[in-house]
Order: sequence, then structure tokens, then C-alpha cells
Amino acid sequence: MSRSPADPQRVSATRRGFLATAAAGTLLSLSGCSDGSTIRSDVTLYQSKPEAIPYFRELVRVFNADGTGPRAVHDTASNLSGGFARGAPPDLGCLNYNFEMARFQERGALSDLSDLPEAAAVAPRVQDLVDQYPVYPGRTSVIPYSLMAASVLYNRELFDRHDVEVPGTWSELLDACGTFQDAGVTPLISTYADAWTVSQGLADYSLGGGLNVAEFFAQLREQGDDLGPTAPVSFSKDFYEPLSKMLELASYSNPNAASLGYGDGNLAFARGEGAMYLHGPWALGEIAKTDPDLDIGTFPLPMTEDRDDLRVRVNIDLALWIPEAAQNPVGARELASYLLDPAVQDAYNAENLGFGVRDDAPPVTDERLVEMQPFVDRGDFYQGVSTAIPRTIPFENYMQGLVLGADLEGVLTTLDNDWARLARRS
Repeated sequence: MSRSPADPQRVSATRRGFLATAAAGTLLSLSGCSDGSTIRSDVTLYQSKPEAIPYFRELVRVFNADGTGPRAVHDTASNLSGGFARGAPPDLGCLNYNFEMARFQERGALSDLSDLPEAAAVAPRVQDLVDQYPVYPGRTSVIPYSLMAASVLYNRELFDRHDVEVPGTWSELLDACGTFQDAGVTPLISTYADAWTVSQGLADYSLGGGLNVAEFFAQLREQGDDLGPTAPVSFSKDFYEPLSKMLELASYSNPNAASLGYGDGNLAFARGEGAMYLHGPWALGEIAKTDPDLDIGTFPLPMTEDRDDLRVRVNIDLALWIPEAAQNPVGARELASYLLDPAVQDAYNAENLGFGVRDDAPPVTDERLVEMQPFVDRGDFYQGVSTAIPRTIPFENYMQGLVLGADLEGVLTTLDNDWARLARRS
């Protein structure tokens, strides 16, 4: 059941407390007027995650209602790359952090936030996720705000009805699929018509469960110009086994997977037409529109025979950063500190099915997600391969091609050549 994006009284009190303890000369960008009034400077917050726009709109309203300090302007539609290119980026960004965003950090376009106390509060296991991407030496340019964890969504009622235990090994997963298939239940709902659902689900889960993603990309970059299918580390060599298993798992999908998109998959799973669905928390709200009472659980996709290899897929769903070229960096820091206050940050994660990024952050309480919390706490997670490959390489389409019948060796050779070409050019 939805509720207000934030408790106005609690958030407003948090803001008043912050301002009361802040040094006015450091944090307030105010200009005095002859009549004793003040002119509030604007600070632009760029936040464009569609599902979170209403929530942040409310946070901005509460921030501005205090009547002191800068006036936050919520920008949801500007062209980010264009803004940086023109020297007019937003004052504060709050976006998904991936390879595309990391390029701004690598080039030194983001300012150093290491002096903010909130930067030191980030759990080391979460900071490691940031450091897996290219960084600018000597700077803490990004502060994680929300972690999204994803794994296999499963229909608990169907698992119970057919006496299927949650699988912890690859062979147990195949046995579970066989049991469902023999009982006339589709083991896996898949949606090949939308390429991104194949890459973030089947591909990312299979690769993340079968190899060390961070180590693979670190070794790939260390090879320099020694790239391609025959290099010591390559997509052709390292991705072949997990993607072969992915194709075996995909064979247990609904027969009409090629014609179904994301919305179709949500509807099918909500109707109990399949036992498993490879999507993250973002699908839960859509599923609930059809059946709000569906008993859903989560488990990491097992790709080996060793339960110690079990990992969940994560991504830094939101992270804060302030450009070097920000017009109001002082106001941006005030707004960032407000958003990073635990009372504000934790409320956002609870409302939006996110996991906290601080060691003292409260655990998730949504019953559909609680099975992933131990993995997140231990750092037994990986960032999806799809988030580590530049958009100029059509990884999503390559993965879609595989499940639709493309040759695995040929696709991996193409991927190796694409990566080598891009690496040599840069």
C-alpha cells in the first residue's frame, strides 16, 4: 500500500535540525537586501529516475518550505551530457551510477566530496562498488545513496504446492525446473521482446553467478592492447560456460517468450503462469497491480555446485555528485547533506525497496526482499555485466540475439572485437 513520499513533519524537523547546527556562513548562500529581506539562490537537483520523481518532488517541496537557505529546483528532463559539454551541468546530481556516469568522474568533471562526513559513512563493501569503475585519483566524487538488489523472484505458493525447495546449486535449479515442467507449470517467465530484460536478468544473473565480474573487468583492462578472442582474458573464454548454462536455463521459459515484453511478463507472473521470474524489485509494484497478495520470495541464481558462490546482483541505484562546474556548489552541498541525513535517506529506501548503503542502515522489512538481506550484509553481490559495458557496445541486443538463436561463439567474438576496438580508440 502506497503512502506519502515522506513524512513532512519528520523531514522538516530533520532539515531544521541540520540548519540549526550548520555554520551559516559555510552553508547558506544568501544576499542581504536594503529592507532586511534575503534573496534565496537556486540550486538545481537533477534526478530523472521515473519511479522516484514524485518522491523527490515531495522532498524538494519540504526542503524549500523551510524558507531558509537555497531554493531547490527539481530538474528531471535536461540533457546531462549536453549540460556538461556546455559548462552548465546541474548543481547536484542524484542518478543511477554505472559505466556511463563513471566517465564524468574519470575525467575529473565531478568535485571532491571527501570532506563531507556523509562520505565516510558509506559501508566499505558499497564503496568498493564505486571503485570498480574508473575513478579520478585522490577524489571521492560520488556518494552512494541507494542500493538495489535483484535476484530470482519466485512464487512461494507454486514452490510449496509442488514440494520444490529453493535451489542452492546449478543441479538443484535444473531439478526444480524439471519438476515444474513435469507438473505442467512453466518454470521460468521470460520476455525476449525487450532486450534489456534479457541482459539484466538471464545474462547478468548467469554471468554474475558463474564468474567474478569485478575481477574479470579488472584483468581485462590490465591487458592493455592485448585484447580479443585469443587473449588470456576474453569474453570468448570467460563468458562461454556461464552463457551456455544461461541458454540451457532459458529453454525452460514460456514458449511465447520471443513475443512478450516486460509488461507482459509482469502480468504473466502475477497471474501465476510461471514459477520464477528474473527481475528485481522494480517489477514488484507492477506485479502487485494485478495481484497485491501474491506470495513472492527471492533467491540468488545458482550457477555452480558450491553454495558459497551464491551472489545477488546489485547496482548503485542512486548516487549523489556535484560537478566541478556547478553554479552553486555551496547550495548543492547543503541539499546533499539534507538528502543524506539518515532520517531522509532511510525513509527513501524503505519506500522504494532499496537497500541502505551505510553499515548502520536499517535492514529491509518487505517480505518479498528479506531473503536477499544476508547477501547484501556480507557483500556477497556483484554488479551486472550490463552496467560495466559502454552503451556504444550493444550488449543488450547481443544477449537478446543469443536467446533468439544467435551463435554463442560468434556473438562472443564480436563482443571481444567491439571491446578491443573501443579500448584502442580511447
